[in-house]
Amino acid sequence: MIILGLDPSLSSCGWGVIRAEGNRLTHVANGQVKTKPSAPMPERLAEIARAIDAILAEHRPVAAAAEEVFVNQNPASTLKLAQARGVVLMCMGRAGLAVGEYAPSLVKKAVVGTGGASKDQVHAMVKILLPGTKIAGEDASDALAVAITHAHHLATARRVG
Repeated sequence: MIILGLDPSLSSCGWGVIRAEGNRLTHVANGQVKTKPSAPMPERLAEIARAIDAILAEHRPVAAAAEEVFVNQNPASTLKLAQARGVVLMCMGRAGLAVGEYAPSLVKKAVVGTGGASKDQVHAMVKILLPGTKIAGEDASDALAVAITHAHHLATARRVG
């Protein structure tokens, strides 16, 4: 099963693709979609949509997951994050994918074992869980962690169901 994980962001949207075969997870690809802060909002959102559509076309995932919006101190930043997340969800919806949605603390707990883990701890565990992977950056690492979380949740649902 090919799973796409996304860490939505307007400035650097992380993405990661993994293959889940039973309990075995392997890295397929990862990266970051960066937009120009000086570009108008519609252009930035369109760039994210084009990139996500290309990732979907290339890797053909059968499952997808995205990190939920966390509330910042700055309401304007939270709104921009929510707009980027909306574009990501729309792209996956157009592709016919059901989307698992996970709070950042749940992703950290699933990958590291504690919901209060630092980004460095998440990155280190992703490298352990997907050995030999060259990770494109912090946002790509977070996206791979989202994909890993989704793989675990799907495996649990299959065992329980």
